[in-house]
Amino acid sequence: MPEFLDLHSKTSKTLRALAERGMREHGLHLGQNHLLAALWEHDGRTPGEIAAALHVTTPTVTKMATRMAATGLLTRRPDDRDSRLVRLWLTDAGRALQKPVEQERRRMEEAVTADLTDDERRHLLSALTKIHRAANDLLDDA
Repeated sequence: MPEFLDLHSKTSKTLRALAERGMREHGLHLGQNHLLAALWEHDGRTPGEIAAALHVTTPTVTKMATRMAATGLLTRRPDDRDSRLVRLWLTDAGRALQKPVEQERRRMEEAVTADLTDDERRHLLSALTKIHRAANDLLDDA
C-alpha cells in the first residue's frame, strides 16, 4: 500500500477510536455529535438537509435521529408548510451537550497535535484541506 494511504488509514482508525471514546463519555455514539452540530448550527432541519450537510445518506440520518429521539436529545415534528416533511428539533438535553462536546473535541485535537509547532499545525491543516478537496473532486467525477 502506498505510504501516505497506509499512514492515513492507520491515523484515521486511531483518531476514530479516540473520538468514539470521547463521545461515549457524553452518552453519544460517534457521528451523533455531527448530527447535533448540524442542529446547533440551524435547529429544525430535515433529515435530508442534514444528510447533505454531513455527506451521508438520508436513511443514515433518519436511523441516527430515531436513536437520538429515543434518548431524549431531539424530537421530530411535521413541517408547518409541507406535511410530507419531518423536521428535527433539539431538546434541552440536546442543546446542553453543545458546550461539553465542543470542549471534548477541542481537548482531543489539542492533545493529538501537542507535539506540533504552530507552523506544522498550519501546514498540516493546509495539506489536509487540499487532499480533502482533491478526494471530493475524484468522487464527484465518478
